[in-house]
Amino acid sequence: MAKKAVASVQKGAGKGHTKVIKMVKSSKTGSYSFQEDVVPNDLVKDYFKK
Repeated sequence: MAKKAVASVQKGAGKGHTKVIKMVKSSKTGSYSFQEDVVPNDLVKDYFKK
């Protein structure tokens, strides 16, 4: 089932988006966590500038 879902993302408009993973530091504990999002390809650099 997973292969079918991945294959459907690669067709058509799915190629116009990228999954990005950003490491974010918590202000309370000081520990790091990972934030995952799917953004359009032309906004990837802006996503990491935040």
